[in-house]
Amino acid sequence: MASSSSSSSARVELEKMGIDQLKALKEQADLEVNLLQDSLNNIRTANARLESAAGALNDLSLRPQGKKMLVPLTASLYVPGTLDEADKVLVDIGTGYFIEKTMEDGKDYCQRKINLLKSNYEQLFEVLAKKKSVADEAGMVLQSKVRQLQATATS
Repeated sequence: MASSSSSSSARVELEKMGIDQLKALKEQADLEVNLLQDSLNNIRTANARLESAAGALNDLSLRPQGKKMLVPLTASLYVPGTLDEADKVLVDIGTGYFIEKTMEDGKDYCQRKINLLKSNYEQLFEVLAKKKSVADEAGMVLQSKVRQLQATATS
């Protein structure tokens, strides 16, 4: 009930605006929607990388010491290697900094980051829905005003 009354009061406020103001508001809201969608895509990408890293840590923890394996240097370049210490890993904490952690601490770090990204994603998604609503509402009011203007111009 409260969202309905706030929506109608927002529409009344939009009705009071001029066409130029509505155009500017719609353009600004559309720009913000696009930026928020880009942010959501970036969060999804980061989340996928962290889940991949968590899976790699899990696989690595199951391998015996001395196991021969291919070590990725880039996405398409691998070199042969031997697993020496499976209980210690280097964790990229950002901007080129790495810290040594135990396998369990590395898994915990990945899981905490995944949970943080999921929380941020949900919050951004709510903001995106509100901004989309504002953009849609401004667009509808703008169309209505343009139609009224055209109707008075043809009469």
